[in-house]
Amino acid sequence: MLNFKDTVAVVTGAGSGIGKQTAKILAQGGARVVLVGRTLSKINEAAEEINNGLTEQAAVSFQADVTNEADIEDLAAFIKSNYGFLHVLVNNAGTSGKSTIMDMEASEWDRIQETNLKSVYLVSKKLGRLMMESDAGNKAIVNVASLSGHKAGAKIPHYSSSKAAVINFTKALALEFASYGIRVNSVSPGFAETPLTAEGLKKKRFEEAIQRNTALGRVGKPEEIANVITFAASNEASYMTGSDLLVDGGWLIS
Repeated sequence: MLNFKDTVAVVTGAGSGIGKQTAKILAQGGARVVLVGRTLSKINEAAEEINNGLTEQAAVSFQADVTNEADIEDLAAFIKSNYGFLHVLVNNAGTSGKSTIMDMEASEWDRIQETNLKSVYLVSKKLGRLMMESDAGNKAIVNVASLSGHKAGAKIPHYSSSKAAVINFTKALALEFASYGIRVNSVSPGFAETPLTAEGLKKKRFEEAIQRNTALGRVGKPEEIANVITFAASNEASYMTGSDLLVDGGWLIS
């Protein structure tokens, strides 16, 4: 198990799927984890589930819209007041939609870009200041991108472009934050069992297409993605920054 003792971590989009599994692994490794999400009931339930498996409470919830600058400032103040510093940030919040370019409304384009890209910028900027103040040996930001950031998907041009931007923004952030001892990497999941893929996976043809086009022949599990995210956030990845870790079951090589 990775060691996150004496670590304060924030995970956005932590109410379910990959975000919840990431928060769980961080807490099991000894971290104190702030679960961030828009739906309070979901993050409260996730925090309770995580804490039930531990000897002492490690997870707390904080309701925030990660596209709202005022909410992120409130989150930064909460962390500063309750913990003093921040060591690990996982920008996992994201959303998707389906549309051709010609049928897409500008408002839909903006919705995806704000949730998937603007949020990474806002949260990294506001909480990055707290990380700069810490003298911890391991300080890391992990941004959750996507396979679609490497290969554009059908009828998701807004999603694909936002995730490609996250990968490039990660590299820019890594360069800028390196002098503060903060490593910044991204993880690009392929098809995994998450709220974003739940509807599609109900269709047998969709799941069979994934199995047929993935080298490992199956859909991924949230914990498999979370394991890579937490590795990138850990001191075990101490010499890695500005990298993107593709976790797609071999989709791109098939």
